[in-house]
Amino acid sequence: MAMGLFVSPEMLKNLKTSKNKPQPMQESMSQAWKHNIQHSVCYWIYQEYPLVDFCNILLKMGIHTIDLIGPKDWPLLKSLGMDLGIANGAEIGLNEGWNHEAYHDQLIKNYSELIPKLASFGFDNLICFSGQRKGISDEEGLENCLKGIQKIIPLAEKHKVTITMELLNSKVDHPDYQCDHTAWGVELCKRINSDNFKLLYDIYHMQIMEGNLISTINQNYKYISHYHTGGVPGRHDLDEDQEINYPAVLRAIVKTGYKGSVSQEFIPKSKDKLEALMNAFITCDV
Repeated sequence: MAMGLFVSPEMLKNLKTSKNKPQPMQESMSQAWKHNIQHSVCYWIYQEYPLVDFCNILLKMGIHTIDLIGPKDWPLLKSLGMDLGIANGAEIGLNEGWNHEAYHDQLIKNYSELIPKLASFGFDNLICFSGQRKGISDEEGLENCLKGIQKIIPLAEKHKVTITMELLNSKVDHPDYQCDHTAWGVELCKRINSDNFKLLYDIYHMQIMEGNLISTINQNYKYISHYHTGGVPGRHDLDEDQEINYPAVLRAIVKTGYKGSVSQEFIPKSKDKLEALMNAFITCDV
């Protein structure tokens, strides 16, 4: 638990009462965080809460950022004063990505429409995926991604939006996914050669695929625009029953000078998902 931050049962009860106004607790909790990183969370795990209620819960926690929200809800986030760590909504799917030219026309259309819209709300990070290999080599996948993505990069540069490709594991969760090693993603970044194309380094996925987390981050941080978390194995809580030393990894991320958000994307083991989420924020508050 982070020094100086204690969450009482009464505070957790208050968090779950979504009708309570967030301001008083928001102020006290905001002062408790160290603010070396922006804490965030992926909403898809907590969809039993309406988005407006979940955002108010986060505000009570002193958390102002959320991940993986599509365009129909961007006005709501803006009205609540929430930031968007990384947006979705332009991709076709995890499996149908930039590594196959058959999807390029649709992807170029989708991203060309959403890049200026995202920027108009003051948000600046948009997710994308490589897609499954489906029999192509790593080199062919790189070349196909380059052909497609370079067509939207000038628009992304114009609107100061970063297109961010997620690194996912192909051993457990996403069989045949091509961008499954940091080296492949970094090579794509080098070929695209734009500050507006980077990687989402998912700590959970990369621990499964390659480990060596801190050294990999230190060597490649300039190609990373976003981070996700999850306990290994199982993608559960960031507790002592999983193998990643999250405080050490987060300290390494902070030392690189990273000022963006680190988003919790684990599936809580307990029924009290909000308590598990708060514990994860505390664990990562270095």
